[in-house]
Amino acid sequence: MTITGKLDQRFSEATEPITWQAVAGALDAAALYWLTTVRGDGRPHVTPLVGLWTDDAFVFCTGPTEQKARNLQAGTAVVVTTGTNTWNAGLDVVVEGTAVRVTGLQRLTALADAYRAKYGDDWDFACDDQVFDPDGEAAIVYQVRPAKALAFAKSPHGQTTFRF
Repeated sequence: MTITGKLDQRFSEATEPITWQAVAGALDAAALYWLTTVRGDGRPHVTPLVGLWTDDAFVFCTGPTEQKARNLQAGTAVVVTTGTNTWNAGLDVVVEGTAVRVTGLQRLTALADAYRAKYGDDWDFACDDQVFDPDGEAAIVYQVRPAKALAFAKSPHGQTTFRF
């Protein structure tokens, strides 16, 4: 499937939209992401976290008592962002979607292996069919498939929108 973005001329010096391949590459290569969830009272909650871009989706984990997990019980709409903190270089990406819980021993084992490959022994999870680290501080795993993504190129500046 080819995903084509639309360049927003109002906010762009660029003349061509960034490619989805470049956006997916940035999401895959990122070491840190920012996750925005919404509290039950409607206030936003933003937190940095590690994660994976795999199978055209963002994957993250959280403890069941953490604020983001409590927020996801009230509503599953999320925003994932990553990028570079520079003005004239790099690419910033915003992904809007819905967080869906991931379960199943085979899938969780594959994701645990992917975390280990990306982050090394700092993120070395055992798992069962429900969570990472079932015998320790269990971590619920979520997947976010994009509904909409925005890519902000910086040299030249350009805003590309992708809809899924």
